[in-house]
Amino acid sequence: QVQLVESGGGLVQAGGSLRLSCVATGSIFGINAMGWYRQAPGKQRELVATTTNSGTTTYADSVKGRFTISRDNAKNTVYLQMNSLKPEDTAVYYCNAKRSSVYTVSDFWGQGTQVTVSS
Repeated sequence: QVQLVESGGGLVQAGGSLRLSCVATGSIFGINAMGWYRQAPGKQRELVATTTNSGTTTYADSVKGRFTISRDNAKNTVYLQMNSLKPEDTAVYYCNAKRSSVYTVSDFWGQGTQVTVSS
């Protein structure tokens, strides 16, 4: 199993910045990608940003140019730098780790960290 622990959420005014961190521990061998998803009240969980072992990054259109995902493999940690935050960024942010093989895909999730952006 893979354990993911997020930190860095909080309350910030619109236009402000936050940096989320997620540390992976446990059976991390074979993890191909890590990323961040978010879920606002009454909405489905959505992808925010992901990064693969090869360095390929993907961003939701709504955060492009404002958010940056990065990874420190030596620390088994993935970060999400969030700038120019908007009230619509308010959500619970979840860290995700994905282990993919030819036969199966396994997703691991953190417990989530609340980000609240006030107007």
